Amino acid sequence: MQNVKILVPYNFTTYDQKSLKFVIDAFAHNKNADVTLFSTYTPLPEIEAQDAPIMAKLKSSLNYLSQLNTEQENVLQDAVKSLIQGGFSKQQVRAVFLPRKKDIAAEIIKLAKADRFSLIVMNHKPKRATHFFTGHVFSKVVTALKDITVCVVT
Repeated sequence: MQNVKILVPYNFTTYDQKSLKFVIDAFAHNKNADVTLFSTYTPLPEIEAQDAPIMAKLKSSLNYLSQLNTEQENVLQDAVKSLIQGGFSKQQVRAVFLPRKKDIAAEIIKLAKADRFSLIVMNHKPKRATHFFTGHVFSKVVTALKDITVCVVT
């Protein structure tokens, strides 16, 4: 049986659970399926506090954002654990949490091409104003990756 490389962009929403459930239901039995959960974060600048009170406040805000990034990375690792509990082996699942250099669609496209994924599982938030932006990411990914199957979970 041919290897199936699955990329699941992870957005830290409740809709991501549907994507994980779909991947478990469809591929957990397949020992030739490898799953990569992928998320990006906005890199934070380094700030030297010096003696200025405003710089200390800014550094405090950046520490909070850094903590949020750490929490998201932990949530991503919890999602890996749920895939393992769903039937995948540890060797079949990995998480990629990278600093964002471009927009989300460009990061997905870059990883999909570099690692030669055969399937991308994306989720969809129905009936929301953000659908415009989600559709935009989806359109960019589908247009750029015509040779990769993209599955939308709603």
